[in-house]
Order: sequence, then structure tokens, then C-alpha cells
Amino acid sequence: MRQVAVVTDPRERRLLVWEVVAVFAVSLGLSGVRALVSLVGALTAPVPLNAQTSTVLGSYAPDRPWLDLAFQLVRVAQLLAPVLLVAYLLAREGGSLRTVGFDRSRPGRDLLGGLALAAVIGGCGLLLYLGAVAVGANTQVQASTLSGAWWTVPVAVLNAAANGVLEEVLVVGFLLHRLSQLGVRTVPAFAVSALLRGSYHLYQGLGGFVGNVLMGLVFAEVYRRWGRVAPLVVAHTAIDVVAFVGYAALAGRVGWLPG
Repeated sequence: MRQVAVVTDPRERRLLVWEVVAVFAVSLGLSGVRALVSLVGALTAPVPLNAQTSTVLGSYAPDRPWLDLAFQLVRVAQLLAPVLLVAYLLAREGGSLRTVGFDRSRPGRDLLGGLALAAVIGGCGLLLYLGAVAVGANTQVQASTLSGAWWTVPVAVLNAAANGVLEEVLVVGFLLHRLSQLGVRTVPAFAVSALLRGSYHLYQGLGGFVGNVLMGLVFAEVYRRWGRVAPLVVAHTAIDVVAFVGYAALAGRVGWLPG
């Protein structure tokens, strides 16, 4: 992670704080609040948590594929809108998304590093998920319930990429950059980033929360060492593509996936 000058002017510091609050109030922070409410509902339901299901990528109009496709594309645009806001805010201070390492300056290293990271995180995440479901700490996650239309796989890949860009640019790159400017130390900054990542996965259950907090800590450390979110975007995208497409291919065929 690049060395960032700490902002000392009180007015500028207040503006940075409000900027962070505003960005996450209209994006992943609000998603975290919604996920918490969803978890409360699941925990107070009359059936056990591991007997309930939660869906990551669902259909909006399963009986009308063209309308469903339109909704899916709008969702992708909605996921990317906060990234555009962050790009604007960075540009106002003379930077860009390159400031947080989201560019094409070293595509080969980013791709290989991201895929290696995805293999480690994805494998550990699957084991944690299965364990959490077994002990009743997680819902059964339906990664994708999209219909079998011709556009299902391309839309799944688009959603995976949009998720990767949104989460890694905001929760790792932008947030850690701003916290550095505010003089927040490494450990508390990593904790804020990881807990935020875990919060908007609470709808999956406590296992989803813990797994994503751990993933957030790993990703924050990788960003500190490499100074780039690009490989994190690659890793996140790869994990989601495998989850979405793999689930669609295996659901109903293996016993440990909800049908």
C-alpha cells in the first residue's frame, strides 16, 4: 500500500469522514444494515437457521426471460455506480482509481496473483461454509437461481465482476486509503474494512459473516503488501464465477448443495 500523507486540517478531516460515511451510506454500508435485519428475521423464524435458504444471485422475473435480463443488467449498473462515485472523489483530489491500484499497468501479475488467491480463499471458504451449516450457524446458500436462458452464464459472470469491482475498490482500496489519510493505524483500519465486508454477508448467517471477515483481513493484508486492488478484483470475480456457474451446474446433483 502506498504511503499516504495524513490530513491534519480539521475541516478537511471532517469532510473526509463525511465522505466515507456518505459513500457507504448509499452502497455497502446500507447493505450491511439490510443484511443484519435479514439475519434477525432468520434467527427468530420458527425453523432452524440451517433449514433456511438464502440466495445470492436470484431471478427477478423467472417466467419472462427478456424482462429478467433487463433487470439483471440494471443490477450490474447499480453495483458499479458507487465505483464511479469513488473515481470522481479520487479525481477531485488529483488522483484516480490508479491511486488504489485499479488499472491495467501489470495485467499478467494481477491475473496470476488473483487466481492463486482465489484458489486459497475459495477452498477455505467452502470448508467453512459446510462446517457452519453443519453446526446450524448458517443458512443453506443458493449461489444462483437464474433460469436456464441463453444469457444465464454471461450475466452470472457480469455480476461476479461487478461484485468484485464494487467490494474491492470500495471496502479495500477507497476505505483503507481514506483511513490512512485520517491517520488510522493499520490494525484498526483492517478491522473496520473486514467487519464492513462481513456485515453485508450477515443475511447468509453467522458463518457467512465470520468467513467474510477473515477474507477481508487477508485481502487487506494483500493490499498492504502489493499496493493494488486489481488482483483482489480478479480473486473475488473468480470466486463468484465458480460459485454462480458451479452452483447452477451442480445444484440437485450433489447432496451438500440446496436444490
